[in-house]
Amino acid sequence: MKIIIEENYDSLSDRVADLVIERVKEKPNLTVGLITGSTPIGLYKRLVDSQPDFSGVTSFNVDEYLGLPKNSPQSYYHFMHENLFDHLDFNQNFIPESEGDPLQSCRDYEKKIKDFKGIDLQLLGVGRNGHIAFNEPGTSFDSRTHVANLSEKTIEANSRFFKSREDVPKRAITVGLGTLMEAREIIVLVAGEKKADICRKVIKGPVTTDVPASVLQRHGNVTIILDKDAAKLI
Repeated sequence: MKIIIEENYDSLSDRVADLVIERVKEKPNLTVGLITGSTPIGLYKRLVDSQPDFSGVTSFNVDEYLGLPKNSPQSYYHFMHENLFDHLDFNQNFIPESEGDPLQSCRDYEKKIKDFKGIDLQLLGVGRNGHIAFNEPGTSFDSRTHVANLSEKTIEANSRFFKSREDVPKRAITVGLGTLMEAREIIVLVAGEKKADICRKVIKGPVTTDVPASVLQRHGNVTIILDKDAAKLI
């Protein structure tokens, strides 16, 4: 596990953008796993500003709220189009289907990832309870794309994106830990003092399902890029 500490959020975003662009230059038909939330917004802005050639790149988002229509401002479909897909040309973009039969959506998504022979570069963030994607504490390390029940901590943290806490969906489709760990390279972005304690557990603590992101210690090609605030306890 490689650790890179950047001065602040802006330099973190710049560093990750440079790495993503570098990987695409090395492999123009790269398959990349993408994330949502506040942390990657700076990265996506850098990519949009740089306008690299992503015409051969295929993306797979790691999760989507269950039952939320695509045109909802809070859907990850909407987030990705607003922040990246409407401004940069990709080969194809995939996001878990939030409507219809959720179990079939999970099977279809897992198969689609396999059809592309897995993920070359997986981007990840870390939740304050140690979740990656929506793999909450207690999720099996060999899990595949599945329907996840969101923890109270995750619902509380995500309520800032909704009018009220009650509006936050309670379930989501997420790529499982087993699938994420099969990515050939993983880059983790973490910013802010509120993530300092969980970063210490992820990087230096035991590998346990109580801290799902700790499983990354077992991956052979992981880089965690933190700003100084997130890194203050490691």
